[in-house]
Amino acid sequence: MLKYVTVVCVLVAVCAAAPQQNPQDVQILRFDSNVEPDGYSFAYETSDGTSRQEEGKLDNPQSENAALTVTGQYAYVAPDGKHYTVTFTAGPNGFQPKTSLGQ
Repeated sequence: MLKYVTVVCVLVAVCAAAPQQNPQDVQILRFDSNVEPDGYSFAYETSDGTSRQEEGKLDNPQSENAALTVTGQYAYVAPDGKHYTVTFTAGPNGFQPKTSLGQ
């Protein structure tokens, strides 16, 4: 459970660090969420070009070695107009991001 809380805190911090326009001007275009006993998924997209998709699955739920594995990606438009996408996994081997620069 501590691993799960740690992973969620890291992901929230990463999301908060993404630059945005005036938050009052940004509209939520899409939001989907599903929570199950052995995992979750969510996705959203906003009018400023920010988006995020994430899925978490509980591996070995009936064992004492149960662990949450999270995969996903988020994208945003930086103040210089460049589009950034970060694809990531997080689990027993830590947080592993891969960043790509779009147009």
